[in-house]
Amino acid sequence: MPRPPSVISRAARAVPALGWLAVGLGAVLSGCGGDEAASGTDERSQPTTTFAGDDWPVYGGDPGGLKYSSLTDIDRSNVAELEAAWVWETGEEPIPDAASPIQGERVAPGAFEATPIVINDTMWLSTPYSRVVALDAETGEEFWSYDPRAWEWGNLHRGCRFCHRGIAQWSDGSERRIFLNSRWRLIALDAATGEPIPDFGDGGEVDLTEGLAWDANRLHISNTSPAVVYDDIVIVGSGVPDNRIYRNNPPGDVQAFDARTGELRWTFHTIPKEGEYGVETWEDESWSYTGSANVWAPFSLDPERGLLYLPVSTPNNDFYGGHRRGQNLFAESLVCLDARTGERVWHFQTVHHGLWDYDLPAPPGLVTIEVGGREIDAVVAVGKTAFTYVLDRETGEPVWPVEERAVPESTVPGEVPWPTQPFPARPAPFSRQGITEDDLIDFTPELRAEALEVFRRHRTGPIFTPPSVEGTIMMPGLIGGAGWGGAAIDPESGHMFVKAYDDPFLARVAEAEPGAGDADYLPNFASILSLADGLPILKPPYGTVTAIDLNTGDHLWQRPFGDDSAIREHPALAGLDLPAMGGTPQSHGTTSGPLATAGGIVFLAGGTPWIEAMDVRDGTTLWRGDLGQGLGRGNPMTYRTRSGRQFVVVATSADGQVDSKLQAFALPAR
Repeated sequence: MPRPPSVISRAARAVPALGWLAVGLGAVLSGCGGDEAASGTDERSQPTTTFAGDDWPVYGGDPGGLKYSSLTDIDRSNVAELEAAWVWETGEEPIPDAASPIQGERVAPGAFEATPIVINDTMWLSTPYSRVVALDAETGEEFWSYDPRAWEWGNLHRGCRFCHRGIAQWSDGSERRIFLNSRWRLIALDAATGEPIPDFGDGGEVDLTEGLAWDANRLHISNTSPAVVYDDIVIVGSGVPDNRIYRNNPPGDVQAFDARTGELRWTFHTIPKEGEYGVETWEDESWSYTGSANVWAPFSLDPERGLLYLPVSTPNNDFYGGHRRGQNLFAESLVCLDARTGERVWHFQTVHHGLWDYDLPAPPGLVTIEVGGREIDAVVAVGKTAFTYVLDRETGEPVWPVEERAVPESTVPGEVPWPTQPFPARPAPFSRQGITEDDLIDFTPELRAEALEVFRRHRTGPIFTPPSVEGTIMMPGLIGGAGWGGAAIDPESGHMFVKAYDDPFLARVAEAEPGAGDADYLPNFASILSLADGLPILKPPYGTVTAIDLNTGDHLWQRPFGDDSAIREHPALAGLDLPAMGGTPQSHGTTSGPLATAGGIVFLAGGTPWIEAMDVRDGTTLWRGDLGQGLGRGNPMTYRTRSGRQFVVVATSADGQVDSKLQAFALPAR
């Protein structure tokens, strides 16, 4: 199997003295293969911007997670000429002989949701089984692959089962390492060969459970997001399943390790421990046994300031908090840490005493905006709440006022919700919040009547209406507003693009049996709320893309995105003149996000059988690329190779989570 020449030869190059690549990613080397690399005369090796250019060296394009590229080879005038350039297949299939701790399940790959990284014509990515693969970014030829054999321990206790979204890389000027966080392991690989680094941890890996606040069941810990690299530190979060509810379930500790040795550098407790800031927000010492509040989404990094931004998720359990009364810091908060020490700099809690699984699902974006004539270095987080939280990057102060408003009380015995929740004044929500009779489907009188009957059977109200025994219609639901794909931000204009689902969920709890769980009431899931024949209870659109000006907080445009043939072709709707629907989670099942480029384009494939190019000015469709039997599952990314071609790449897989492919598009070769 050939080794990537760009990786081998660049080890002899000097480290660039300028730019975020040297400062924020452990002095990332920027040379490439061939004679140019040996002579050190490659002009493109001196990055001067803080966002992705020829390369795509980190998961979000740049450390600040903008999902933006400055490339303009593909623009509004020629994007319609894009054509398939190459396809690479994972080849991963179910493993019938592998044992699974989840009764009745076979071990099988989940959706292919990865976003690759590219440096100097070499691409690295992770697969659903968390293999790491190196490819030629020009042709898709495979150089090497490494299999951590994560499937040997059975399926992951997660909704996506086996899925993995990316890897990280580090270099000190003489070698480059690829970091994979797979299940409870952090693994360091030689970027040129795919072999584990023998002097990192124990034979190339670190056990992420060894430094946790308490002993944890390894099978209940996973990692689907890439690590973050700052200087010579590798920082990782974790995934903890929402459906395993018991005392002392795995804690959501964030850990940092030495990139060379694997030695633990620091730990941040997302649920404070005795004597730590915020511990008083967990009444009756509930901090001592409550787990989760993990950071399963990717982090963002300001390498110049050395600041790390953590989108923290929900504590155990998602829908009942009678056993963890209080505000519950730092759950469902955006937390800013000193990346070198792990010390808290500031925090902003988006949901107090969470009862809705409204975790922050995506990495925040770091962008400089101008508000009222004042330039602000901002951090922008999009939430499942459909709110956009725009904060000063250094202080955590909201750019626009945030009002603490009274919210409905709980009807569940023992539950004491926090009396208020934060409502940002701007921007306006990018998808529906709460549900009323005016929102219900009305294509026919019969459908309207059924929707009203379902609606009136359950508790309803505005956003933050607590779960109930009879079931509360929760809007947004678990999948909307924003999902793990997050937003893309154009740093030149300050415009943000975010995909959302309008997806009501029935939030219901049931009294626990003696000895079950860690609370008197446990979630009684009823999944997505729909009519008896599967039609959504709501009017369309079911999926949207929204453009927001972060300088003013104004919405610029919103349009439906995707389509659902199961709805459009439903017998109950036959012969009707239907509006643009937008896709639904039921049909497309992914919350991947967009890519913005300086060519004036937003690329998005969020669960559709095509990848779409939209005009940033108004959302007009400029081009659609056929993805064959697959659906777009990953966040698209783009890069330019040494041949001068700009590629757009997206991960796809079929409905059965098989036939997973990485598909590349480019303008015709000239």
